Amino acid sequence: MTAATLETPYLDSSPEDLSLALGLPDQEALLTTEVPVDGVTVRLRLLGASHQVFAGPIRETVACLGKGVGEGLPAVLERDMDGWSYRFASHTRRCSPAAFTSRVQRLRETLADRDDALFGVFPGAPDAVTALSVRPAEDADHGGDGAGPRVEWRTWHTYPRSLEIVETRTVAVSR
Repeated sequence: MTAATLETPYLDSSPEDLSLALGLPDQEALLTTEVPVDGVTVRLRLLGASHQVFAGPIRETVACLGKGVGEGLPAVLERDMDGWSYRFASHTRRCSPAAFTSRVQRLRETLADRDDALFGVFPGAPDAVTALSVRPAEDADHGGDGAGPRVEWRTWHTYPRSLEIVETRTVAVSR
């Protein structure tokens, strides 16, 4: 896992401020890595309290983008893009203080030995993290029998003040 204490202050926001946008150009990244997955190079980019993932023609950004950019954070979104199928899902979990800290610690431990993950911690807020991981998607995770790449990425955005964790899961399949 590529992990770092980020060189940016933690700004309290809320899961309601997040939006999903597809096709945005590179945003200024605090931490990046490239991971080869099933024949495609996947770029994981940590952007402060947000992320970008690029795989094939897919350019996913989940961030506090402001009005007029993105489409909120949908529970589920499915699209076909340039010969790829794309499925995004998100869920926000509210936790007790103990459960929140425990979940962040488990996430840190789960991703610790993985070369296919990013983990960013905000200074002064050890439970304020943004994390990403990527892997080949399982056969059951895609529609169709295409021989092209099958990629799954998951992300976690934690909000210590509201004790909420936003989890996303995306499956992208070349047809």
